[in-house]
Amino acid sequence: MDFSPLQASPAFLAAVVGVLGLMVGSFLNVVVHRLPIMMRAEWGADCAEFEGRDPPPAEKLSLLAPRSRCPSCGTPITAMQNIPLASWIALGGKCAACKAPISVRYPLVELLTGLLSAFLAWRLGWGPALAAGLVFAWALIAAAAIDLDTQLLPDRITLPLLWLGLLVNVGGVFVDLRSAVLGAAGGYLILWSVYWGFKLLAGKEGMGFGDFKLLAALGAWTGWQTLPLILLVSAGAGAVAGLALMWFAGRGRDARIPFGPYLAAGGLVALLWGREAVVAYLGRFPA
Repeated sequence: MDFSPLQASPAFLAAVVGVLGLMVGSFLNVVVHRLPIMMRAEWGADCAEFEGRDPPPAEKLSLLAPRSRCPSCGTPITAMQNIPLASWIALGGKCAACKAPISVRYPLVELLTGLLSAFLAWRLGWGPALAAGLVFAWALIAAAAIDLDTQLLPDRITLPLLWLGLLVNVGGVFVDLRSAVLGAAGGYLILWSVYWGFKLLAGKEGMGFGDFKLLAALGAWTGWQTLPLILLVSAGAGAVAGLALMWFAGRGRDARIPFGPYLAAGGLVALLWGREAVVAYLGRFPA
């Protein structure tokens, strides 16, 4: 297959990858919806087995089967009703069968995935870094959306992302392997320490263990050198979002706010501009 047009034209590459991102975004919506349901079913079965009783009845569900369907009426969604962005607009944001509203989250995830994929193509160019960066971004979008919905960061996303980051950097795609290993260990230990410090002082939990694993994964991809930048971006974005929720939505100061989306934003910033930011601040990129 001739990939020379993609290599020769950054604009064409970004356009093609953006369309691919729209299609991947449609699949990510399935992941965001179904993975928490699958996890709860497994937890229920594990609890039943531990207690020596029959597991509760549950539909056999995977990320690939059965076909997507309306969550309100159960009508299967046809291929023409599943075109990213276009179908939601054509249907007026409602189910074709029962007219129940379809969450705006679905087109937003597709649009975000498409735009971010196109930007990564423009920024990274043709090569291994783009292929790896797309997987990184898609995993973060899924993890962030699930955390927003359920305040869960699934191990099925964070742990493979961590190991994949280490494997990608065996070849030094983003940082050297030593920096990646130290980034993974440092990312986990930083938030682990914050968690226990807050719990000892306040007597309650301030974050979940999934946040430790996600920051470890980000460190594996971008190196220990960018961990301060990731924390600065995520803490700043989280603070702004928290104040906005308190001001506009009337949320109390004790309301739980998922940290995963802000870590994901910090990780993307670090992947795309982390090296430049560290060099601008320190004058060099430490080994």
